[in-house]
Amino acid sequence: MITLRLDPKLEQNINNVAAQMGISRSELMRRSITEFIRTNKSELITTLASMTEVLHLLDFNRNAQIDFLAWANAGAIAIEPITIGDLLKIKNLTIKYADLPMDFADACLVFLGEKLNINKVATIDRDFDIFRLNGKQPFTTFIQ
Repeated sequence: MITLRLDPKLEQNINNVAAQMGISRSELMRRSITEFIRTNKSELITTLASMTEVLHLLDFNRNAQIDFLAWANAGAIAIEPITIGDLLKIKNLTIKYADLPMDFADACLVFLGEKLNINKVATIDRDFDIFRLNGKQPFTTFIQ
């Protein structure tokens, strides 16, 4: 599963590391994500909500959005549908994690993890260190 959002502490750490390396924060993140994609051997499953979030984060460059869509269309990811019947569970997850910045895309991914029994998530969103599958099992996060 894929998600992107930065915790403020992580954002500061990324900024510090990037400055030490003499590169921008965006470049450091691009390198981390590129390395993950290059070496990943697992199937990537996501939701349309997460794709929307990624495209929003790529709004600085139309070509980056087009490249992402082409990559997805080439079969790099599977998109699992969210149906009207799933919304009550997603709403309940959002209520459960109300003290965290769980947005719709995050709630969809937690729901998807529960539905498909997947606890691995490719993310830079530190809230996935707190979210639990069925309230118990932690996620294993990638793209540190």
